[in-house]
Amino acid sequence: MPERTNIWGGSFDTNIVEEEEDRGIDGNYYDRAAYRSPSDEEVKQGWFLRPAAMEMERKRKKRKICMNPAVVIRTLVVLVMLLGFIALVTFLVIRSRRHRPPPVQDNYTIALQKSLLFFNAQRSGKLPANNNVSWRGDSCLDDGNGYLNGLQGGYYDGGDAVKYSFPASFAMTILSWSVLEYSAKYEGAGELNHVKDIIKWGTDYLLKTFNSTADSVDNVVSQVGEIDNSSKEAKTNEGNCWIRPESISYTRPVIPCSTCPALAAEMAAALAAASIVFKDDQGYSKKLVHGADILFKFATKGEGENYAGGSDPPSHYNSSGFWDEFVWGGAWMYCATGNSSYIDLVTKPGLAKHDDAFWGGPDRGVLSWDNKHAGAQLLLSRMRMFLDYGYPYEEMLKTFHDQINEVMCSYLPDSSNFNRTRGGLIQLNHGKPKPLQYVVNAAFLAALYTDYLQAAFIPGLQCGSKFYPKEAFRDFAKAQINYILGRNPKSMSYVVGFTDNFPQHVHHKGASIPSDIKHQNCQEGLKWRDSKEPDPNTIVGAMVAGPDKDDGFQDNRSNYNYTEPSIAGNAGLVAALVALLDKSSPGIDKNTVFYAIPPMSIPQPPPPPPYKP
Repeated sequence: MPERTNIWGGSFDTNIVEEEEDRGIDGNYYDRAAYRSPSDEEVKQGWFLRPAAMEMERKRKKRKICMNPAVVIRTLVVLVMLLGFIALVTFLVIRSRRHRPPPVQDNYTIALQKSLLFFNAQRSGKLPANNNVSWRGDSCLDDGNGYLNGLQGGYYDGGDAVKYSFPASFAMTILSWSVLEYSAKYEGAGELNHVKDIIKWGTDYLLKTFNSTADSVDNVVSQVGEIDNSSKEAKTNEGNCWIRPESISYTRPVIPCSTCPALAAEMAAALAAASIVFKDDQGYSKKLVHGADILFKFATKGEGENYAGGSDPPSHYNSSGFWDEFVWGGAWMYCATGNSSYIDLVTKPGLAKHDDAFWGGPDRGVLSWDNKHAGAQLLLSRMRMFLDYGYPYEEMLKTFHDQINEVMCSYLPDSSNFNRTRGGLIQLNHGKPKPLQYVVNAAFLAALYTDYLQAAFIPGLQCGSKFYPKEAFRDFAKAQINYILGRNPKSMSYVVGFTDNFPQHVHHKGASIPSDIKHQNCQEGLKWRDSKEPDPNTIVGAMVAGPDKDDGFQDNRSNYNYTEPSIAGNAGLVAALVALLDKSSPGIDKNTVFYAIPPMSIPQPPPPPPYKP
């Protein structure tokens, strides 16, 4: 026979005899295993049954199939029961998912949501439909009629119906900073849109207090309404006129200011910080930046560190100086614009010297509406930690960084800089009234700096001879906020509506007068101020002024040193609470604050002078 060839190489002719035996009668080749049984049926099945299966098939054919009725019935019963059990489990799972209660919120989230609601209760002007404070209505719609486009809107500062531009600006700056750092936490708490709404209500009003569309301004409005205890004229004295804002029908005084560098610089900081919050709304963001730019020029008269103008005129909120606002406002202007002239200004040693940035006085580290040193130092330290500028900014940025490290150390219990009450409340205002507004700002700075250290992979700080892990500063912040929320000798929450034990006689006109009283004169309202009855309207989320240096508290509506809230205080509370939310959630946003800052080409230090023998 002819030789068969293997196309892959070699030959198939290994055993010609066996090959011949494997041929069938038709000359084709077959698998021998397919022909092990003489049965034609098994020949057909052999192509797809293994030998063991074929053997079982043969035995099956020999057995006589017998169906037992009892077995069949039992099988059906078991099957029905099994199907019913599966159906029941499925139904219960679906129902539990459909009616599953919302996840239990932690105390900080609940307190955050309530403290934001306080701003809704402080709104002036035509209220939006979603204001969610049933006892508040439209008020003071005639404010500033005839002044530019009017001065409707904004926020009442505290328990009285006066609108002050200074603390309102500080409040908007702090809220904006907290949003830029913790937008993911706000969103997780379901409050991001709410807090942005609150900021915009404030910045919309601030834009009305000066000619924000011009290229320069020569005055700004510092307040609308007036509190003057020496005044006997009730119509111009909010302090002696105890009526709901909704009942105000008299013309309120508008007080402009032509020489107020601290106020203008704080307003510039507020608009600049908010412009980053609203960066996705380019039209509004540019409007805010433009307003901030002309305000900062008005504040410094374009002279920067050489400014020689006077201080702000005396008022209820009169800044003790303006250099700290220059550094604070300039730092925010740089973040909002990326214009290097601002960082050049705020890192000049002369400006820091004017600012007393390195002074170790009693108010060092006490961030407030009046004192911006610590806030500016932390913001500038952020630039050093995450932008790494180097020359020529490194020396001054490092100095600011060293200063904020010392401030953080001063907050710790081992420090002798500040006393504490027996209950553990740090006395940042050295035993004076209204302590909580300062405490919440310090808690915010400490919690925020802890997150900076975390993001920069820095384990902690050296405070004197002892090293403290970064969590020590968060623990300080938590201890102070916990005191405010009720972990204190009085077991009282100083945030209204949080827990069942909170102040019932808040120094607040709107909360103290029933909402169905529409018309009354100033003297008629005094009976509500002096009433011993609890507030008919609960001003949810309001943080009152706080206890005294002995942890004592008087729940007295007439004593505003204990019971009056303020928007500046609540802004710090909101910022501290959002910073302290679940640490397993996202930390700070390292980039958004700096979104407008372009990559910098850092100049190299000048070469050393040539060697002269």
